[in-house]
Amino acid sequence: MAHEKPRPEREAWITGIGLVSALGEGLDAHWAAFNGGRDDWLRLDTATYAPYQVHPAVAIDVAKQIPDRGDRRQMEAWQRLGTYAAGLALDDAGVKGNDDVLKSMHMIVAAGGGERDYAVDGQLLSGLEASNEPAKFLNERLMNDLRPTLFLAQLSNLLAGNISIVHGVVGSSRTFMGEEMAGVDAVRVALARCHASQGDIFLVGGAYSAERPDTILHFELGHMNWSKDWAPVWDRPSDGGGTILGSVGAFLVIEAREHAEKRGAKPIAKLTKVSSDRTTRKDGKAEHTMAVQWNEISPSLIPGATVVVSGATGVVDAVAIERDLLDQRRVPTRATASVLGHSVEAAFPANIALGAMMVSRGAAIPPVGGSAAEAAMTRKVKQAVVTSVGHWRGEGMGLVEAV
Repeated sequence: MAHEKPRPEREAWITGIGLVSALGEGLDAHWAAFNGGRDDWLRLDTATYAPYQVHPAVAIDVAKQIPDRGDRRQMEAWQRLGTYAAGLALDDAGVKGNDDVLKSMHMIVAAGGGERDYAVDGQLLSGLEASNEPAKFLNERLMNDLRPTLFLAQLSNLLAGNISIVHGVVGSSRTFMGEEMAGVDAVRVALARCHASQGDIFLVGGAYSAERPDTILHFELGHMNWSKDWAPVWDRPSDGGGTILGSVGAFLVIEAREHAEKRGAKPIAKLTKVSSDRTTRKDGKAEHTMAVQWNEISPSLIPGATVVVSGATGVVDAVAIERDLLDQRRVPTRATASVLGHSVEAAFPANIALGAMMVSRGAAIPPVGGSAAEAAMTRKVKQAVVTSVGHWRGEGMGLVEAV
């Protein structure tokens, strides 16, 4: 009996992008800001959470994408940001309000949790410091002080639920947690399912609100915040390293080529590959799984026509891993977090969007934030390698190509 030949992978197009960050709303605004002067690309709040800094998202008219006031009222900031960006992506792909497409659109979301009860957190931290039995104290307080309604408001899959309610995306839905790797795997799984004919069209992305004391505290407990004068991420390790968080909403519509052509949709770019791996970093040593991922992609790269869109955070160990790899490969690099801030779950989808922006225009943005560590690039850009080295652990990589 003859074995049936496996079907070839389908080509996956990015047909819609929704992006909101400190630099603006949509790809045109981001292109203009990246190519502008310091007044355009350095939008930083140094006062609200001093001595820490954040890159706040640009002001948006949320009602444009979330018209119902009741829907807006029950969402936290990260949910509004993500639902808004998802609406932009659907608009960009030309499927907003198209029930025939939306009923079969699959959704994969990368998300963290919602805002915490700061009063309870403050009491816990103060009490732990004074308690002779901190473990017992913590258990008692967690049992007595946390409200069920507060917990329910923090559920990560609420972003997907709100997108479904507001925009009518009612195919399958998955929510990934796990910081930077959640964003990588959300895109990876969407691409794999598209390649394997397990769906024709996907909405994938994430959102992160950096303008929250609890997220800043989270990074500070790991000694990972940058509190000195602003500097590009590549320059920070020489002075101890650290990240500046940024509020970002980023969603992509990933679609099988034949499905897009059938409905007359035009591609922004082609998404060819996404890989991910979890790595151990301890005792000053790192597993260079990123080198393995690069070697899988490198045979497909066009010399001189490839730019790296880096998710570098500024945290010392993570930057050292990536810098070591990129210095050996000598590929022009753009670390977008220098001016967007680090957006954790949303970082990889956002950088896939920015990579698509560059290959669709055939040009790289200038060195981000004027970084001297980033080489100028004048040749036409046909490919973007998108990297993610997590602030703690986990490494991912994607390849975006011009169509």
